[in-house]
Amino acid sequence: MKLTTKDLTKIGVFGALTIVLGLTPLGMIPIGPVRVTTLHIPTIVAALVAGPWVSLFVGLLFGLFSLVNNIIAPTILSFMFYNPLVSVLPRVLIAVVTYQVYKKLKDKNDVIRYGIPAICGSVMNTVGVLGMAFICHAKQIEAVMHIKAQYFLGGLVATNMPFEIVLSFVLAILIAKSVNKHK
Repeated sequence: MKLTTKDLTKIGVFGALTIVLGLTPLGMIPIGPVRVTTLHIPTIVAALVAGPWVSLFVGLLFGLFSLVNNIIAPTILSFMFYNPLVSVLPRVLIAVVTYQVYKKLKDKNDVIRYGIPAICGSVMNTVGVLGMAFICHAKQIEAVMHIKAQYFLGGLVATNMPFEIVLSFVLAILIAKSVNKHK
């Protein structure tokens, strides 16, 4: 793998976008009683417009940002994100899943070629993070939240994931179509 100056620039742009989203309210959009994350979208879009290596690095930056953010500004559930299997690995896998699905659908129309990989990347983020949280920290989640871990995490999947899927689907199509048109 040899990264070009152009690749490094793309990593910088998408990485900076991820950090800006993480430091502003745009990263967690309130919709009714839930907060929908947009932090995974730069990793998804990077996979669609810049390729696997750029998106892997953007996903890694996203994961490391999540880890550091939970150390600097902890919440009651931050202990889950101190584990890189929860905070970093699923974010890197967003890039892998999104790019591999995109590769299979490259010859389809824009909605399918960009939208389906975006859905898969979004699902990877939610299921990956919450699945690893369950595997690694179920007992601690139950102790802190006073509810079975599968109910708590399942509730997050049921409330957040539909909004995150729709948001990533729409934004990925619009952004990837626009960027790839001007390549």
